[in-house]
Amino acid sequence: MATFLYKLGRLTFRRRGFVALIWVALLAVAGIGAATAPAATSSSFSIPGTEAQRAFDLLEQRNPGTSADGATARVVFEAPEGEKVTDPANKSEITGIVKELETGSKQIASVADPFATQAVSQNGSTAYISVSYQVSSMELTDATRESLEDAGKDAQKSGMKVEIGGDALQVMPHTGTAEIIGVVIAAIVLVITFGSLVAAGLPLVTALVGVGIGVSTITALASVLDLGSTTSILAMMIGLAVGIDYALFIVSRYRAELAEGREREEAAGRAVGTAGSAVVFAGLTVVIALVGLAVVNIPMLTKMGFAAAGTVAIAVLIALTLVPAALGFAGKRVMGRKARKAAEAEKSPEAKPNMGTRWARFVLRKPVWVMLVGVLGLGIIAVPAASLEMGLPDDGAQPKSTTQRQAYDMLSDGFGPGFNGPLLVVVDTKNSSDGKAAADRVSEEIEAIGVGAVIPPAFNKAGDTATITVIPKDRPSSHATEEVVHSIRDAGADVKSDTGAEVLVTGATAMNIDFSQKMNDALLPYLALVVGLAFLLLMLVFRSILVPLKAALGFLLSVVAALGAVVAVFQWGWLGSLFGVEQTGPIMSMMPIFMVGVVFGLAMDYEVFLVTRMREAYVHGESPGQAIVTGFKHGARVVTAAAVIMMAVFSGFIGSSEQMIKMIGFSLAIAVFFDAFVVRMAIVPAVLALLGKKAWWLPRWLDRALPNVDVEGEKLQKQLTVEPGSEGGESGERELVRV
Repeated sequence: MATFLYKLGRLTFRRRGFVALIWVALLAVAGIGAATAPAATSSSFSIPGTEAQRAFDLLEQRNPGTSADGATARVVFEAPEGEKVTDPANKSEITGIVKELETGSKQIASVADPFATQAVSQNGSTAYISVSYQVSSMELTDATRESLEDAGKDAQKSGMKVEIGGDALQVMPHTGTAEIIGVVIAAIVLVITFGSLVAAGLPLVTALVGVGIGVSTITALASVLDLGSTTSILAMMIGLAVGIDYALFIVSRYRAELAEGREREEAAGRAVGTAGSAVVFAGLTVVIALVGLAVVNIPMLTKMGFAAAGTVAIAVLIALTLVPAALGFAGKRVMGRKARKAAEAEKSPEAKPNMGTRWARFVLRKPVWVMLVGVLGLGIIAVPAASLEMGLPDDGAQPKSTTQRQAYDMLSDGFGPGFNGPLLVVVDTKNSSDGKAAADRVSEEIEAIGVGAVIPPAFNKAGDTATITVIPKDRPSSHATEEVVHSIRDAGADVKSDTGAEVLVTGATAMNIDFSQKMNDALLPYLALVVGLAFLLLMLVFRSILVPLKAALGFLLSVVAALGAVVAVFQWGWLGSLFGVEQTGPIMSMMPIFMVGVVFGLAMDYEVFLVTRMREAYVHGESPGQAIVTGFKHGARVVTAAAVIMMAVFSGFIGSSEQMIKMIGFSLAIAVFFDAFVVRMAIVPAVLALLGKKAWWLPRWLDRALPNVDVEGEKLQKQLTVEPGSEGGESGERELVRV
């Protein structure tokens, strides 16, 4: 692989104009496609194999006009102090709003008059209009949303407070300018690392090209592939981070080759052949981990994983082709004055050791203490992970300034928290001899459980399916509401055995509970899959058993510690105000498994770039301890810069108004910190120092069985040493250009 990439690097360097033209053309095509493509008409949320989904499918079959999984809204009214919503003037205003909503859009399925449905609080201070739509929230037109928002403006003029809750106003989450700050920090880190504006700007520009192509392609295909609103944001988050990192590794190796006196084209070829091999491997691990999300069997998560994986694949291709081409355009400006002086100093025997060298020597002197401090520190931070509760955020997690959050609070104050998450119980009476009696029996069982309210059964036209609306006592994301759902399902099993009627619990709240349970069940198998894959891939790379084992265990430690930090901040509220957490609650269901997939790739990224240098030095005759020092001398600075850039980009998304994006940004940033600076920079060298030569042991039979992927480019180095003209001579050039 290293030899092929070496040839590719030289070819793209020489044909840089053509390569750059191809990538610019791809960016233009993707941009035009995104600009001209129809807006996404749907963002369906289905969970195959769950009871909530089966109930939705049953309702769609038996009573298709109800649009059970369509968008909903609640227009909440609060009378001025000293007045009631039932006062003639206020009642007339609300009734007028009901009529206005009924005629405001063709997408509306039904509008419930609060005075006819008794949707008025006991003290008369609060009332709400329930609005149901025929389509999902992402299929609503702008005109429909505007009519909903305008509906209460006249009522506000009369003195009533009017807020709107539900998912009908759900739009693409915005992340503000925080991610721009992350890119600025990345630029500063690159300038400090390279000491050259040209070298610093090159990874940023190439990464932005890759993200532009990836996100534009996602936008262009959003309508066709039914992609969710957060897919492009997550793809941008991951694509930008790895795009900068991969380009950083190539540019850094290119500068090192130039410092050794090689010609520019030869330096580009060697940089792509060595660092590029590690980029391919690191990118492959991220892609596999993201595509592996498909095993969870949740379409939305599968699409997110594939979209993000596609963006990562583009980042790898750009690092291997556009980056060496850009290096050709940059000329000698890629090396700043200080970099040239530093390169000359490194050639001198009296060269001062850099920070990486000094740190490695410190670890070699105190390996036991460094390992204990690292492991115990992460272990303590991981303790809150034992209290992990997973769920999906409701409107109660929205910022207090939003109308959804204010409507949520008004409903909680006027009717109780459970009104924000009603349950829909579906009773299939097709196999029951007395359907009405069976439905009444279900209502009685639910009332015996202890809930806020139970609305009597309503049958479809055929009379074989009844729906019962249940109002829990607690908020939708609470543990008590989850217990209510399980209790109803347990009672439904008894009803089915007695009457033959099947009882299914659905609705947004039950769907969220089922989703969380499915994610929870999939977490450990997915983690085992990822860790097992990590072990096999690293065994191929390092020709060792203990090094991959150490890498996999270190990855697990950093992931659990990151989960502990997330629980402490978002579930317990520790330092919550610092990160803009206004409402604590369960951790978003897809966050842990998504974090595992992404951090796995990044962890292997740092492991490969740091430890391959150590193995290369050990193979060439250095002692195990000296090989660790050599690895840190060449790799620590670059890996540190890469980790800081990753953290900066991910941290930028903590400023998002969307709780899901905020939580993922925080979890990825803290996980990168733990894995790069505690595991890879401290625990890894300490363990290698304690193992000594045993770290690189591999049984002979296994060594013969495993293919040699040559990630560190050892075969390439031997070939270039032997081949005449490989330093840029005509004969070597003719031979190596044949790709």
